[in-house]
Amino acid sequence: MSDQTQHQSVRQFRRFALVICAIGVVIQLGLTAYYLGMGHKATAHHLPVGLVASAEQRAEVVGLLEAGGHFRFGDYASADALTTAIKRREVYGGVDVTGTPHLYVASAAGPAAASLLRATYTAVVQQRTAAQVTTLAQTTDQVGIRTVQSLITPPLVTDVVPLPAADVNGVSLGFLTQALSLGGTIASIGLGRLIPRTRRSWRRGVAHSATLVVYAIGSAVAILWSMSWFGVGSGADRWEMLGIFSLISLAVTGSTAGAVALIGPAGAAVGAFYFTIGTVISGASILPEFLPTFGRVLGENLPTGAGVQAVRENLYFPDAPIGPHIAVLAAYAVIGCVLVLITNVLPNRKDRTSEVDLDLTVRLEGAPVEENRGATQISAGAPNQ
Repeated sequence: MSDQTQHQSVRQFRRFALVICAIGVVIQLGLTAYYLGMGHKATAHHLPVGLVASAEQRAEVVGLLEAGGHFRFGDYASADALTTAIKRREVYGGVDVTGTPHLYVASAAGPAAASLLRATYTAVVQQRTAAQVTTLAQTTDQVGIRTVQSLITPPLVTDVVPLPAADVNGVSLGFLTQALSLGGTIASIGLGRLIPRTRRSWRRGVAHSATLVVYAIGSAVAILWSMSWFGVGSGADRWEMLGIFSLISLAVTGSTAGAVALIGPAGAAVGAFYFTIGTVISGASILPEFLPTFGRVLGENLPTGAGVQAVRENLYFPDAPIGPHIAVLAAYAVIGCVLVLITNVLPNRKDRTSEVDLDLTVRLEGAPVEENRGATQISAGAPNQ
């Protein structure tokens, strides 16, 4: 190699290294800004809560609790109606002030929401207690025992749907979502590189889609098996969970594979988007009501977000409607598989195959083995032109 050629090679390497470093810095800057923007100061925005109170009590309670615009109140006739609404995930919790004030929360719906309700409720009770003590001090020198007991008794709190002991922090859903999205992305990229090694045909499309379905079921089985090691979801219906996890996996792999089939290797960015962007706004770690509006809307309409909500409701809130989340997942799965089928039925403009094993070609296309082998031998024996 001449000095000039070597010098040019070094310059090309430096340019390539500089470009790679610049791209890495830009990606890191963008992701850092995104992650911090979504989660560094997560604040509740109109968190739905319930209230059992008379008309006079309602004005006072709402005035004390809604400082900062964190809550959106709904009225309920009784404590039973409120707890039913919590179990259906219509509200994250609520307060009954018709008798002794009583707070109801649901840790399984989101520890952050339950903590916010507890903290706000406790602060309000302390404010009212301080006001009562001040009033008593101004009006009398003696306080009865019952009055003292009522002042020092901790506020009543009931966790209607608590988190299981095996998942005290409620982080399992986030881990499961990450595993499904990452595994589905890798599988889609791998299939996207394998399948195009044979000629396009409806047989190849069916084989590709069938492989995605088989992988989705296998992925769901793996997730359920790993959950059993740690006691997560031990009380859930296994068949229902298998169906939901399979649909989540197929939504991720199917839509990613459809993008790859439609636009080529760049379509794998769809899977990367689910993993890097979608998991943050899925509602697993940061509840939708604690996200900016953009993140909440986008997250609820991605496979990761719809999947998290479907799993949470199936695990902890069997009375809650799950249909809308299933519809989102099914849309991604169906559209992705349809794209895979359509792109395989369309004629191949290049009309070529690669060095894939001929037996795989035969299984996918149904061509006679002898014919393909004969063509290969003729091609191999032809003299170079």
